[in-house]
Amino acid sequence: MLFRNKKRYLIAGLGNPGTKYENTRHNAGFICADRLIGYFGAQQLKSRGGALIWRGQDGDREVYIIKPQTFMNLSGFAVSTVMHYYRIPIENLIVVYDDVSLDAGRIRIRPKGSDGGHNGIWDIIKNLNSQDFMRVKIGVGKKPRPDYDLKDWVLGRLSEQDMQLITAAADKTGDICRMLMDGELERAQNKYNG
Repeated sequence: MLFRNKKRYLIAGLGNPGTKYENTRHNAGFICADRLIGYFGAQQLKSRGGALIWRGQDGDREVYIIKPQTFMNLSGFAVSTVMHYYRIPIENLIVVYDDVSLDAGRIRIRPKGSDGGHNGIWDIIKNLNSQDFMRVKIGVGKKPRPDYDLKDWVLGRLSEQDMQLITAAADKTGDICRMLMDGELERAQNKYNG
């Protein structure tokens, strides 16, 4: 049963499903989603649109957290399906994902923008026909050298040190998302952008 008097937000943590991809750079969004589920005390709902879904409460808000199970390049289908079903407007969407242009554990918050070469974001933009959604980028580190294959890099396992840095960043995403839902984008950027 949906609570009609509550504002709804969707936080999508991007990654690839399956044990093969656990603790890889491309799954930084899943690592954050796991922290967000605890932060908002979210309970798992029935899967829909190729996504695992949790719903939590935050004051007068309903917060939906998803982990698309469609693989990164098809994240847009899961995001758009859940948004449509729960009637969540695009301005209430926050996407959390990995960024190879940032050092491991650094955070970059943006109100909107292009895909920046990220296939998951590209597919979300394509499915929503809009770039106007909030993003929380989690740095996973740059390729060790220019000729290193990007796919191999993002699907590579995190070192223990990088995992600690990314986990520390993930622990901040609950506070960040709450600020964004409160309309405090600039405050969040000033406090957390690295």
